[in-house]
Amino acid sequence: MKNRAVGVVGVVVVLGVAMVVASAAVLAQSDPHVGTWVLSLEKSKYAPGTAPKSQTSVFAATGQEMKVTTKAVTASGTNNTEYTASFDGKDHPVKGNPDWDTTSLKRIDSHTIEFTRKKAGKVVQTARSTVAKDGKTRTVTVTGVNAQGQKVNTSALYIKQ
Repeated sequence: MKNRAVGVVGVVVVLGVAMVVASAAVLAQSDPHVGTWVLSLEKSKYAPGTAPKSQTSVFAATGQEMKVTTKAVTASGTNNTEYTASFDGKDHPVKGNPDWDTTSLKRIDSHTIEFTRKKAGKVVQTARSTVAKDGKTRTVTVTGVNAQGQKVNTSALYIKQ
């Protein structure tokens, strides 16, 4: 009888682990931000002098966090930004971006994320990323300043690849 109880407990543990793994996979698949996004310069609006030549962002769900990698080609060269952050409203370190060195994420609804970007502890930009209901486009609005002190007032449209 004791061996049978141990066997039942083992099956329950295995099923529990499988459910957690499956839940993380469903979360990743159900988040419309997950995927590769390419900037459509023609359909975007930037403050004068602040538009990149091109930009691609990749959003990947890693458990309860979002890993974001962005490659932008600007007038002064290439900029590679990378961070992993959870939706806890806390500052998370950012690598490679001259304009901001931390970001905090807040999920507004299933299709919208708000970002607060800081440089040396001071808020320099706020952003809102909204994926269209059909999942094919993503609009990002950004206000604030860049590292050169230029005003940033952007409405950028990205197309999912």
